[in-house]
Amino acid sequence: MKRLILAITGASGVVYGVRMARELLARDFEVHLIASDAACIVLDQELGWDFTAGREEVFHRHIPGDNLFYYNNDDIAAPVASGSFINQGMLVMPCSMSTLAAIAHGSAANLITRAADVMVKERRQLVLVPRETPLNTIHLRNMLALSEIGVQIVPAMPAFYHRPAGLDDMVAFMVGKVLDLLQVENNLFERYR
Repeated sequence: MKRLILAITGASGVVYGVRMARELLARDFEVHLIASDAACIVLDQELGWDFTAGREEVFHRHIPGDNLFYYNNDDIAAPVASGSFINQGMLVMPCSMSTLAAIAHGSAANLITRAADVMVKERRQLVLVPRETPLNTIHLRNMLALSEIGVQIVPAMPAFYHRPAGLDDMVAFMVGKVLDLLQVENNLFERYR
């Protein structure tokens, strides 16, 4: 089965989540997308997405594909909120510190944190891509707590050994690294020799 849940939160770097959705769709995955209210604000600020037409329509316009399924973060009854929704895992990309903290402390107050809680309880792959700097002690403790229970923490820290020509290469590096964790073949960046 090629089915993943992808959440985009209000951290800076929403382009990572958008690029990930496009790459997964290009590889014939079902992408079950959840975006927080803050994510939509950041998508407008960073990418110029105008949500006046409605969120689902906007996501389908910017991330086209028949296998893209969008859920409102308030829809706690969505299929992805249940352990019976079989999937290969969940990505939160980018992951805000408030979302990371909620997941670390088992607070499932919205669809993103509930779906992540399901991944933890079902022992499915959960990958968080935090995008914040500097990190304080609380952030680090929350990441450690999640790492200790098997959640993969992949901070958005692009490398430079592949000599990125611009922002797109830096985004591709991070998306490629996460695809590597999912064991999804890709050549989005030149590997270290």
